[in-house]
Amino acid sequence: MRHLKAGRRLGVTTSHRRAMMRNLVTSILEKGEIKCTLARAKEVRKPLEKMITLAKRGDLHARRQALSFVKSKEAMSQLFDELGERFSDRQGGYCRVIKLGQTRLGDNAEMAIVQLIGSENDQLSSLKSKSAKKKPARKSSKVLEKVSEEVRSAEESSDNVAKEETVEEQVDDSDKAEASEQTPSAESETAEEEVSKADNSEQKEEVETPDVEKADASAPDTTQPTASTSEPEQTEASAEPEPDDAEKKETKDQQ
Repeated sequence: MRHLKAGRRLGVTTSHRRAMMRNLVTSILEKGEIKCTLARAKEVRKPLEKMITLAKRGDLHARRQALSFVKSKEAMSQLFDELGERFSDRQGGYCRVIKLGQTRLGDNAEMAIVQLIGSENDQLSSLKSKSAKKKPARKSSKVLEKVSEEVRSAEESSDNVAKEETVEEQVDDSDKAEASEQTPSAESETAEEEVSKADNSEQKEEVETPDVEKADASAPDTTQPTASTSEPEQTEASAEPEPDDAEKKETKDQQ
């Protein structure tokens, strides 16, 4: 059992496995990428990223530690002169493993490529950058456009209906307020009209009563004039002297 034993043994001894990792790391630093089995590609990432971290540190002790693992001077110069500056702002993830989907003849082992990011052979990052630049905007389908237009029209109609309802409510409130203001004024007007009618009726009565009095005053008194007319007649009769007997006789003779 392999409890608490990390890492892949790769079917070889410890010394063989260490030498294999040193060779793989040196080849990757010199060429930028290698082709190997998937298990070896996953296992070589650990020492490779450790070497790049030492190159980012860049002091003498880091160089001595890297030289104890890397086998060639070319790989050392590439590591400290170029890769340290390239990955100075990057925190880990300096390489990628690409599965080829192929198997090796003989043992049918799955094959993969280990590649440094940003190297000359790094076609994947260049393809990603090109696709990001040339990626066209998605064209909206006609169905989506129609649906969006319908939704917008429905929202606009609902907004218009709500506005109309609010306007109608405001108009109703204003009409009610005007009606409430007009009702007291109408009542006051009716009261004033009644008062004016009462005043007019009183004035008419006052006007009619003096006319009646004048008419009574101007009408002749039937009783008094008769008395007055009879009195002159009596006075005239009394004023005329009674004829004598001789005059009476003359009148008779003349007749």
